[in-house]
Amino acid sequence: MAIMLFLLLLGFFLVGVPIAFSLGLASAVTVWHGDLMPMLIVTQQLIGSVNSFPLMAIPFFILAGSLMQYGGISERLVNFSNTLVGGMTGGLAMVAIVTSLFFAAISGSGAATTAAIGSILIPAMMAKGYPGSYAASNQAAAGALGVIIPPSIPLILYAIAANVSVGDMFIAGILPGILVTISLLIFAYIFARKNGIGGNQKSTPKEMLLAARKALLAVLMPVIILGGIYGGITTPTEAAVIAVAYSFIIGFVVYREIKLRDLMRILQESAVTTAVVLSIIAAAGLYGRILQSLRVPTMVSDFVLSTIGSPLAFIIMANALLLFVGMFIEAAAAILIFVPILLPIAISFGFDPVHFGIIMVVNLAMGMFTPPVGLNLFVASQISNIGVARLTSAILPFVAIVLVNVLIISLIPALSTWLPSL
Repeated sequence: MAIMLFLLLLGFFLVGVPIAFSLGLASAVTVWHGDLMPMLIVTQQLIGSVNSFPLMAIPFFILAGSLMQYGGISERLVNFSNTLVGGMTGGLAMVAIVTSLFFAAISGSGAATTAAIGSILIPAMMAKGYPGSYAASNQAAAGALGVIIPPSIPLILYAIAANVSVGDMFIAGILPGILVTISLLIFAYIFARKNGIGGNQKSTPKEMLLAARKALLAVLMPVIILGGIYGGITTPTEAAVIAVAYSFIIGFVVYREIKLRDLMRILQESAVTTAVVLSIIAAAGLYGRILQSLRVPTMVSDFVLSTIGSPLAFIIMANALLLFVGMFIEAAAAILIFVPILLPIAISFGFDPVHFGIIMVVNLAMGMFTPPVGLNLFVASQISNIGVARLTSAILPFVAIVLVNVLIISLIPALSTWLPSL
């Protein structure tokens, strides 16, 4: 039955069935053919998988990201980042990375970050003389910061699947996110210097202060959200609701970029994105339930423990598996499927659950900008009008950079566990 479950899922993927339907159909057929449980349980499990208070944070963070995108936040963050690093060699590429860092701490979504920042900076980079393939790839990789820097939807899902604190996962993602950001900034400098691409005119202190004043309310948003969570004032779900209210007030009342006619479009786009994410979560929850009933995690754990004798060998194997999985499966589904399988093995080898969660999420973040299903890559491709096939070679250096960061994060647990331990 376990082999049948995996083969059905693979078959549905190969013929192009969407992820949620692939997971749901493979599960339903296996349950029906193997008579594993009453078919009524299938429906109950689908509903039960999304019947969770912490999961309520997801639609609110998605809506907050949409409000920020329409509320003029991205433009102000770009201007602020430009005054900070725009005058350096490779400054415009660095602006894309730094702005994505700020926006990621607001939206929690890699695709939203890529779309909001890329629509401004990819054309600007191309006009400055950057190759279009590099500009699109740089933004696609920078957009992946959205799932590493808190608040992050994959971090929420991992916390629920692994039964660890969402707040711990959020704070654990800060240092790894900064590490990835610095690595991308260094590569942007090297690329620009090698290709003779200079920076913008350096900003004066007055221009910096003006840009900082205009972007202050946007920059304060993640401080308020994360400060409320870490200070024990709000839960992540309550913080997500505050994020919606805050972003609406800024965009509608303060900046006046959001008009009444925009609200329906914002709500529609957020509802569609939420429906896609929660459909995947529901189907992945059913798939995971069947894996548990077939004792697949136990069998895999016993096999790995009997064949792999060291934590180093295990983490190398886990990284390779997650990198491969992230290239084909959306992060939400991958987390809910593989956490029950890999986490018990990781714990048996002495890995902290929070540390392993960061390893998992950073690996899957790479999947957001690697073919064939890298969503960030598709968004950047549409903005730049450059085919995904042409971007595939240009994205490889960014994959290598993040892969090196994954190895560093894997081998230095303190990067993930030090802040939560304080």
